[in-house]
Amino acid sequence: SEKKAAASASGDKSEASADAPKATAAPKVGEAAPDFKLPYATQEKLFMKPEEQMSLSSLRGRNVVLAFYPADWSGGCTTEVCTFRDTFMEFGKLNAVVLGISGDYVFSHHEWAKHHKLQFPLLSDHDHRVGRMYDSYMEQYGMNKRTVYLIDKDGVVRYVNLAFKAGDKKDYDALRAELEKLAK
Repeated sequence: SEKKAAASASGDKSEASADAPKATAAPKVGEAAPDFKLPYATQEKLFMKPEEQMSLSSLRGRNVVLAFYPADWSGGCTTEVCTFRDTFMEFGKLNAVVLGISGDYVFSHHEWAKHHKLQFPLLSDHDHRVGRMYDSYMEQYGMNKRTVYLIDKDGVVRYVNLAFKAGDKKDYDALRAELEKLAK
């Protein structure tokens, strides 16, 4: 829940300005992942109606990689999603689904997913509510920072990287290693 995430203050300084709502503390490893429901797009379709939106809880039974990123069509974000695309089959074998999350609208997500042939959904957190819940929003820039969470099949956070680097193989290898632990 949002309250639980807020109660688990990590000591990280908030990047929010004094007059803006503060980001909650990031959920920690071992805690329940805050649930959410967002519109999304795939390369095939837009899912905007309330009954079509994706919730984290709807993916129980699968491991979920939440990949927050700043913006569609940018260089670093393209590197990140294309790396996830290229390792998607491997993640699937580890019972994992990737969810990309940014503040971009589903229309941009849909075109970007088609352009790069992404096999995973891109969720639209336009008001950055979910980014704030996961301490993945930079108030001063109006966009998400690049962060990655691994949520296990029971909805528990198993890995967090609040400074994920799109071009750093070590970050992807660390995520893969954590996924492999969950597959055992």
